[in-house]
Amino acid sequence: MARMTTRTTPTGIRVRDMTVDDCETVARIRVRGWQSAYAGLVPQSYLDGMGLAVAEDAERRRASLAGGTTIVNLVAERPGSGVIGWGCYGPSREMGRPVARGELYALYVTPDQIGTGAGRALMAEILARTAADGFPDLALWVLKENAPARRFYERAGFRPDGAEESFEADGALVPEVRYVRALGGPAAP
Repeated sequence: MARMTTRTTPTGIRVRDMTVDDCETVARIRVRGWQSAYAGLVPQSYLDGMGLAVAEDAERRRASLAGGTTIVNLVAERPGSGVIGWGCYGPSREMGRPVARGELYALYVTPDQIGTGAGRALMAEILARTAADGFPDLALWVLKENAPARRFYERAGFRPDGAEESFEADGALVPEVRYVRALGGPAAP
């Protein structure tokens, strides 16, 4: 699936394939993203505990990249700031089995870079690649109460399809909703 392309936006944000050297930074971006975006939505004890697992998360990513995978990992970087965002996608995990649609597994930008275009650049590249990979549509799961993320995805052309699930975090159920976007249209959110 990955094509090893690199794109640079007019604002200087470069989107490229993640490398093994990016794994620790990506793990920190993921944890900081959760801790920032999900404060008040996920138990704080769960969010606090995530910080202890950065090294383990980075090692899992290194092993996944080394072993080959159908998951495509991309990073956004800005000159002088390094890697500031990460997104990944692959075949849908719906019902525990791959289906024809693609799934955006994650998209995070460091909290200090939200609103700078890094998320939009990652999304544009993910939409272009998933369409080129032949997926008819792209699904994602977002916390039901995460209004900023839901607005971001809606601006990118995603719409809720009515599916809802919850996951457990430190004894609390956290509801998510599924969003879907048909592919083949304009890729820029």
